[in-house]
Amino acid sequence: MAVLCKPVIAVPDNVITCEQTLELARRLHKDHPQLGLTLRLIENTGVQKRHLIRPIDEVLEHPGFDVRSEIYEEESKARVPAVVRQALDEAELTAADIDLIIYVSCTGFMMPSLTAWLINTMGFRHDTRQMPIAQLGCAAGGAAINRAHDFCTAYPEANALIVACEFCSLCYQPTDLSVGTLLSNGLFGDGVAAAVVRGNGGTGMRLEHNSSYLIPNTEAWISYAVRQTGFHFQLDKRVPGTMEPLAPVLRRVAAEHQWSASELDFYIIHAGGPRILDDLSRYLGVAPEAFRFSRATLTEYGNIASCVVLDALARMFEEGTALDGHRGLLAGFGPGITAEMVLGTWVKADYDADVLPQHNYGTLDDDGLCDPAAP
Repeated sequence: MAVLCKPVIAVPDNVITCEQTLELARRLHKDHPQLGLTLRLIENTGVQKRHLIRPIDEVLEHPGFDVRSEIYEEESKARVPAVVRQALDEAELTAADIDLIIYVSCTGFMMPSLTAWLINTMGFRHDTRQMPIAQLGCAAGGAAINRAHDFCTAYPEANALIVACEFCSLCYQPTDLSVGTLLSNGLFGDGVAAAVVRGNGGTGMRLEHNSSYLIPNTEAWISYAVRQTGFHFQLDKRVPGTMEPLAPVLRRVAAEHQWSASELDFYIIHAGGPRILDDLSRYLGVAPEAFRFSRATLTEYGNIASCVVLDALARMFEEGTALDGHRGLLAGFGPGITAEMVLGTWVKADYDADVLPQHNYGTLDDDGLCDPAAP
């Protein structure tokens, strides 16, 4: 059964702190009628610093959509390969072992996708399948994992590479002055992440059951207006409250797998903001500490869009507290409003399939393990 191996994350060297962000907001928007509210919202994100692919002075200049597109291509080609090589090393595979590359990004656009360039320059086979995903925003990290899971379920001997490349600073728009946009200017950061899903073997999260859900009639809550100057991020004030309708969905998805969403050993959750994590802790009845990996990502990097769940999972690897058989949930949220969810069990590369049976979503016994006699 497919195993999500240790992700690798890289962030740029240019750093902007929360204090610097607040000072910029005071200087650039000193006459804004809701400046006080904006400053409080930025402070309440809990983001201490963010990393940017360009110094902040260059970000604020906005050289034009065409130049930003050139920067996106240049920076992605410069930064992605090293992360991919490390992710392959973590999975103990080579480029030639990969059967599918899933590339997710919502902050730049290329055609052909960066997947074609990776195949041509990094030793991937020329029959490697490509799956670029461009319009799922922050949910794309979870979607990439789920599509890799689907692929490895269909082709049990196959391996999939996930690449997430998010340069959120390229979406800064100096003329957009809504409170939601100004808040976003202090929330999002840049980063690149990669991880391998192995069809066989590997240490990490054994993927067992995935699901997607769209909250009805919320497609306008997180969106882009695509204009001459590029992507204009639009955020509805109702977005922070989305865990109220999504928490029951998480419970139902866990129940489909005969697990309880309130009694898992680990949680890897997209950290769109602190309220997302606070509300989910309350609605699921789990301790705030359960979301420590997601909170650490938010604090140290800000919201790095589709990279968040991969970074949070990497932090759990680094902590080293996950044990064989631990059960967990990974979930990404984004435009739509879309939720991408996956349940899995922690395994090590030397795990014995005769001791801990693999299963195909069959009946589970009281310990959460598959009943070998079940269909």
